[in-house]
Amino acid sequence: MKENVGNRKQGAASPCAACKLLRRRCAHDCVFAPYFPAEEPQKFASVHKVFGASNVNKMLQELPVHQRGDAVKSMVYEANARVRDPVYGCVGAISSLQHQIDVLQAQLALAQAEVVHMRMRQFSSISVPPTTDSPENGSPSPSSKLITPSSQTKSFFNMDMVVDHANMGESLWSC
Repeated sequence: MKENVGNRKQGAASPCAACKLLRRRCAHDCVFAPYFPAEEPQKFASVHKVFGASNVNKMLQELPVHQRGDAVKSMVYEANARVRDPVYGCVGAISSLQHQIDVLQAQLALAQAEVVHMRMRQFSSISVPPTTDSPENGSPSPSSKLITPSSQTKSFFNMDMVVDHANMGESLWSC
């Protein structure tokens, strides 16, 4: 009678990716088997290359069973990042993403400043309809003039925005 345990059968056990790579017999209680199935040999290969099988075994055994899956996912991610970038690993990816966030935040601040600047210009260019001295003839007198909000009050922003397009890089909205 053969019992199914995951994807392995008792007696004729198909070794997990770790045991296959390490060329050893895969025991029933193999700590690697639930996390490194035989169908994904590259997963363990990269983890083994970066951390070593002995260290991975120690890390997994020290963790509670419910945390091991997340630990393996983390090790696989770090190992793949370390294979792609041996110097910085996943820190290089994180730093690149942080730089993108900084650039996007600067672009957002610039766009918001442009919106405020445009609203202030629009507000200052709104004109009040002309007044007439003689309502009976319907024509404005030569002494009447347009009254604009900017002529009545001082501007809160007494400067124009200078945009340095040379150092901004290519816009994200261009196709």
